[in-house]
Amino acid sequence: MRERAKWGAALCVAMAGLAGCASTPRATEATTMFTATQTTEHRGSDDLLTAGLGIDGLRAMAAPAFADPAHPTDAERRRRALWNNWRGIADLGPLGGYGILYGTTQAVPGREFSAQARIDGAHQPHRVLVQVPDGFDATKRCVVVTASSGSRGIYGSIAVAGAWGLPKGCAVAYTDKGAGTDYVDHGADGVEVKHAHSQDNPEADWGRHVKQAAEFALQSLTQAFPDQAPFRFDNTRVIAVGISNGGGAVLRAAELDGDWLDAVVAGEPSIDAAGGRALYDYTTQAALLMPCALLDLESLPQSPLSAAGKAVGTLRCTSLGITPKDARATLQASGWTDAAMRAAALSVDFDLYRAVAVTYASAYGRYGFNAHPCGFRFGAQNPDFTPRAATDVERAAWWSDGSGIPPGAGVNIVDTKVAAPDFTLPGLQCLRALWDGQGADADRVRAGVAQLRANAPRAGLPVVVVHGLDDGLIPPAFSSAPYVAMAKAAGRDVRYWQIRNAQHFDGFLALPDYGSRYVPLLPYVYAALDQVNAHLDDAAKPLPVDAVIETKPRGATPLSAEHLAIP
Repeated sequence: MRERAKWGAALCVAMAGLAGCASTPRATEATTMFTATQTTEHRGSDDLLTAGLGIDGLRAMAAPAFADPAHPTDAERRRRALWNNWRGIADLGPLGGYGILYGTTQAVPGREFSAQARIDGAHQPHRVLVQVPDGFDATKRCVVVTASSGSRGIYGSIAVAGAWGLPKGCAVAYTDKGAGTDYVDHGADGVEVKHAHSQDNPEADWGRHVKQAAEFALQSLTQAFPDQAPFRFDNTRVIAVGISNGGGAVLRAAELDGDWLDAVVAGEPSIDAAGGRALYDYTTQAALLMPCALLDLESLPQSPLSAAGKAVGTLRCTSLGITPKDARATLQASGWTDAAMRAAALSVDFDLYRAVAVTYASAYGRYGFNAHPCGFRFGAQNPDFTPRAATDVERAAWWSDGSGIPPGAGVNIVDTKVAAPDFTLPGLQCLRALWDGQGADADRVRAGVAQLRANAPRAGLPVVVVHGLDDGLIPPAFSSAPYVAMAKAAGRDVRYWQIRNAQHFDGFLALPDYGSRYVPLLPYVYAALDQVNAHLDDAAKPLPVDAVIETKPRGATPLSAEHLAIP
C-alpha cells in the first residue's frame, strides 16, 4: 500500500460535511480506540430509518437525485445510500407484504454517531455507526449490533437490524466489517476497493469488528445520555443480528470470550465450519460449472438476463467438453441440491459467482491494488471495455451506489485474460486453480481461507440460525447446516430454522418470476428476533425451536401469513 491511511482519509472526506473529523480518540469499556468521530441529527424529512423516503420513496424506480451530480451534499448521499441498501436487501414490491405483513419503514427521528475503528495489526480502519432514536427506551437499555451483508457500506444492514430495532427504542450499531464503498480512485490505473485491496483479509476478523461496533454503541449512548451513564455490557442488552456475510460475522462474534452478548440471530450466514465447504471453493466451482449444469434443469426462474445466462451455459459446455448432465452430476456429487441449483440461475444470469471470486481471491491472498494473481483489476471502462479514468459524476456516486464488490456504480471488473469464444473462462479457470492448484499464489489464497474456520459459540449464549433451503449463493448444506451440527455437538444452545422455498436475495423478489416462486427470508429473521427478545424479557417464554418450515409460494397473489407459516 502506498498510503496506509488512504481509507481513513476517504472515510473522513466522504462524511466531512456532516461534522468535523475529530482527532482525539476515545477509549471504550474494552479500550478500543475510535477516531474521526462525528455526530449528526436526523429528524423531520431526514429520519434515521429511510431519510424521509418512506415506503413510497424506497419503491421509486429511480434513485434520489443529486442536485449537482458531481458535488452531492452529504444529506443527498446518505438518502441515496439508504435507498440503495433498502432495495438491495428487502422485497419492497407491492405484492411482497413489506410494511403490511411484516417490517416497517416508519419515520424514526434521532442521532447518528460514526467513527473509524481498527483491529490490532490491521492496515486499514473500518467504519462503525450507531443510530440512537429519540425514543430510546431508557427503562430497557437495548443495543442491536449488526454487520453489513455482502461487502456493502455502513448502511448495508439497515433493512435487517435498523428496521427491527429502531422502532422498538433500541440503539442500532453497524459495522462495514472492513469492506464497504470507500473506494480510492487511481485515475486510468483503476479503482482500489477496500474489501479486495486492504491486505487485511478482513473476514478473518469479522467477529471482532462486530464487538467493536457494540463497544462504540456503549460509548455513543454514554455521550447521548450522560445523565444515564455509564452504559456497560452488564447493564445494557446486546443482540447481534445479520444476514449473509453479516450473518457469518455475528456467528463469529458469538465465539468471543466475555459475557458481552445476550443473543444472536444469523440469517443465511456465510460461515465456514467443520464438515462444510469454504465459500471460495463452492463459488469458483459454481462459476465454472453452473452455467452448463442449468441446461439440464427444467423450469428455471426467469430474469431479464436469462437468455444471456443460457447462452453462456451453451458455450461453457462446449468449452469444457462436458454435457449439462455431466456438469449437474458433478455439482450434485459435491453437495449441491437441485433446489439450490435452480435458484442459482440468478447468480449465473448476473455473473455473481465471478464477482465474488475475483474480490475474495484478492482479499484472502492479501493482495494489494492491481496485484491480483489472475490479473483482474477494477475500474471504469469505455463501451469497448478498454479502461479509462472515472468521471467526477461517477466518483461522487460511489459511496452511495456501490455494493463493495464490483461491478456496480460505474466500477467494473477488468479481465486481462478474456479470450473468445468463452470470454470469461480463462479468468475463471485461474481463479479455480487458486483453490485446487499448486504454487505460491494458491498456497497464499488457501492460507487466507484457513483463517476463517468458525468455532462454537460461547456456552450459554442463545443462537438462532435461519436459512432458506433453496439458497443458491450460500447453500445451507455448505454453511449453516455444518455450523449448527458443530455447535450442537459442542453442547451449545443453537436453534435452526430451515425455510422451504426461500433463496438468498429478498431484493430480487421484485422480479416477477422470482417473487411468485420464493418467499422472503426477512420475516423469519424478524420473527426469530421477536422470540429471542421475548425470551430475554421473560425466561418462561421459549426460544425458537428447530423447524423445517413448510411455506407456500404466493404466485401472483399478495403475500399472506398463510404463505409464510412462521412458527
